[in-house]
Amino acid sequence: MGKRKKVDIKKRRHKLLRNKKKELQKKTIQTEKKPLTILDLRLEKETKLYWIRALTGALSAIIGRLLFGLIGWFMFLWMLIWWFLFPFVVSFIIYNYEYDKEEWNWKNIILPGIGMFFFLFMIFGVFFHTILNFIPKFSSVLELFL
Repeated sequence: MGKRKKVDIKKRRHKLLRNKKKELQKKTIQTEKKPLTILDLRLEKETKLYWIRALTGALSAIIGRLLFGLIGWFMFLWMLIWWFLFPFVVSFIIYNYEYDKEEWNWKNIILPGIGMFFFLFMIFGVFFHTILNFIPKFSSVLELFL
């Protein structure tokens, strides 16, 4: 029969464990790259819309107060325009999202990030209004150039 080879069990086990780790890493990388389910795709869209709404809330308050000098009802109308119209522009024109006709609902576009939009709009609007009230005879940047 011949001599039997000595097998170092520790080395062999260590080698098998390394190979399994490499295989698991390859599988996780492949699954992380592509969202496979419809739910994952929808959540990815909603996450982008959420953060765009957060950024839009802060910027629209700053632009409305600092650049145009809006206060009161005009600031409220400015907020509503950005609140309800801009998400549709982002969804259909900027990102070109495609929605199924049977599953499409306007709430999928309006709802993500409503609270964050309102919160950041109020925080930045109040902050810049307060700061600008300390500057005498200043209402907007456009007033300086006109």
